[in-house]
Amino acid sequence: MSDADHLRDTAHLVAAILQRTPLPADVIPDLVRGIHRALEAVDELDTGQAGILRPSPEDIQRSIRPEFLISFEDGRPYKVLKQHLRHLGMTAETYRAKWGLPDDYPMVAATYSRRRSRKARDAGFGRHLRQPRAR
Repeated sequence: MSDADHLRDTAHLVAAILQRTPLPADVIPDLVRGIHRALEAVDELDTGQAGILRPSPEDIQRSIRPEFLISFEDGRPYKVLKQHLRHLGMTAETYRAKWGLPDDYPMVAATYSRRRSRKARDAGFGRHLRQPRAR
């Protein structure tokens, strides 16, 4: 955010505060400086992606459950995270990069993956069903 943006936002915030709260004139310069500093501090904390706070390693571990994965985008559980991300216009790679997740972060819940794998094996997928050639 540029300094002009900070000044504009500071002016809007100060105006909103003064409309609702009567303050003595000698307090207003400190209010303006405080708000401006706060906006600059938020900008410094910005990770380059609209102030997204990256999850801790513990948060990442807690988001992986056998039955589902918790999305960092909306906090909801999903069996297949890739479908959810597709609706948001993201890929698995952009999601991992945005949230600082490891490259091996799963996109499908473990139990769902095992169940689908078992169904595929039972249906014969992955086997070569060629008959030996007659001579």
